Amino acid sequence: MSETVGWTEDGTERTARWRSENGARAPRRVAVADDRTTADAAYKQACEGTALLWRGDYHGARQLLAAMARRVDRKPPKRGATPLESFHLQRQGQSRRARVLGMLLVPLEAGPEGYAVPLRRAPGVDEACAEAYGPAAEAPGLSLVSLRELQGVIGAHEWHRKGVPVPALGGDRVHPAYGVFSPVRGEYVDLVARAPLPPPEGPAFDIGTGTGVLSAVLARRGVRRIVATDQDPRALACAAENVRRLEVADAVEVVRADLFPPRDEGPAALVVCNPPWLPAKPASPLEHAVYDPGSRMLRGFLAGLAPRLAPGGEGWLIVSDLAEHLGLRSREELLGWIGEAGLRVAGREDARPRHGRATDTADPLHEARSQEITSLWRLTGS
Repeated sequence: MSETVGWTEDGTERTARWRSENGARAPRRVAVADDRTTADAAYKQACEGTALLWRGDYHGARQLLAAMARRVDRKPPKRGATPLESFHLQRQGQSRRARVLGMLLVPLEAGPEGYAVPLRRAPGVDEACAEAYGPAAEAPGLSLVSLRELQGVIGAHEWHRKGVPVPALGGDRVHPAYGVFSPVRGEYVDLVARAPLPPPEGPAFDIGTGTGVLSAVLARRGVRRIVATDQDPRALACAAENVRRLEVADAVEVVRADLFPPRDEGPAALVVCNPPWLPAKPASPLEHAVYDPGSRMLRGFLAGLAPRLAPGGEGWLIVSDLAEHLGLRSREELLGWIGEAGLRVAGREDARPRHGRATDTADPLHEARSQEITSLWRLTGS
């Protein structure tokens, strides 16, 4: 059963469906706000746990959200903190920021004509919301959603519509769907594009395919059969769409699986995996592409790899060493898991990150990010 949220407006008790793809719980208290509401008052109520249902101009809500964000971000980073302390402080700050800014709500109507935000100067949101929430006809009526989430839905729709150019694909674009990790950090894709392919004939597995970008790169390199797995329905649909757009669907089969495909697929000449890089707990479903609690996916890939490799085959583990610089995982742990899985390191390809935060001295994690290296570990059976 979906959650509902209630509030009093004009002396009348009202209710609506609560909508949150981020997994946020419905607020217990809701007050009505409009263009007369000050940023200080809104921030105070949000910090105290009262959500604000916006009834004014849509652009006024955006301005209020930005003003609230400035107040959340006033606290400077802790001086002299270790990288690990900085990481945990940043996570706590991100959690608080999401909680406070998620308290500014807007109404969202779903009906025969699709989705609409019934506020002055509100943008058209039908296509974006349909991608994130499904067809409007499946859940008609009024719902409330945080403005911050709605902005994310609209932004994700633009990413999906325009696509992300991938140099390793000759500049062709990959179109990430809402909730699927976008290949904006291109160094890991470049590593797969340039690493020497192992000699044996046989299928390749792309574990946790996401957008399908690595499968497309392998297909463009001449790998004739790739089985791309994921367990997220959004990722599976996104990967299938992208391999079709990139005209490699004849070589790539998208399969729902937790890590490895069924046993009748294999043994594999090549198994590729780009797991989430940081062993920490995701705070929302959208963070599962970044955080891997207890290194579950990484360890599961390593533990299951050797039996799935053909003689002479290789497993490619693509992972950043940022976790090592943050003190979340050591190099010795990683090498220990590789050895325990009956694997050996046949080689390694490295790349420096090119994203802006690697050189942003204002980033609380700058010290660790400035040393980060992304590696493709070439693993074989021992």
